[in-house]
Amino acid sequence: MVSSPVVNTYPLSSYTFGTKEPKMEKDTSVADRLARMKVKYYMKEGMRTSVEAILLVQEHNHPHILLLQIGNTFCKLPGGRLKPGENEIEGLKRKLTSKLGANSPALVPDWQIGESVAIWWRPNFETMMYPYCPPHITKPKECKKLFLVHLSEKEYFAVPKNLKLLAVPLFELYDNVQRYGPVISTIPQQLSRFQFNMISI
Repeated sequence: MVSSPVVNTYPLSSYTFGTKEPKMEKDTSVADRLARMKVKYYMKEGMRTSVEAILLVQEHNHPHILLLQIGNTFCKLPGGRLKPGENEIEGLKRKLTSKLGANSPALVPDWQIGESVAIWWRPNFETMMYPYCPPHITKPKECKKLFLVHLSEKEYFAVPKNLKLLAVPLFELYDNVQRYGPVISTIPQQLSRFQFNMISI
């Protein structure tokens, strides 16, 4: 029998949360983002490549995922677009530091980027993404990769003042496409091959 990879998860209470200056979102909706993506990026650089982080903590011995909430409804994983030719791992570290790192370099987490757990494709300038690239699509518009990030026992996160950082249990995400969308709601299935080591402190 093949053993599952082990992920250490630490209690939410072992992490410290502060705030920093707001990070203004360039788009107020997915439709706005797609329109900007089409004009600004795709015409110049081709397919957008983005990387996002699955940050796991535990509460009551159940895995929770850290999500950034914009306004009262929209949640997203921390991460973002890579620069042309940028390495995925280095790019994700840069985006995580931008989204959640403190202004003091000494307090920035040592991001341990782990396994790639999912790849999603956007065939057209539409909201739908798929966990495969449809065979008739020769020029997809976006490729999004999700990575598991292994957190240390204690970290300090600086959250932009206009965002909230939520710890959402896997059971709430599971099959909850209406609230979290197809990418985030399938994370519980993607993580099912891992064994969680719930560490109490």
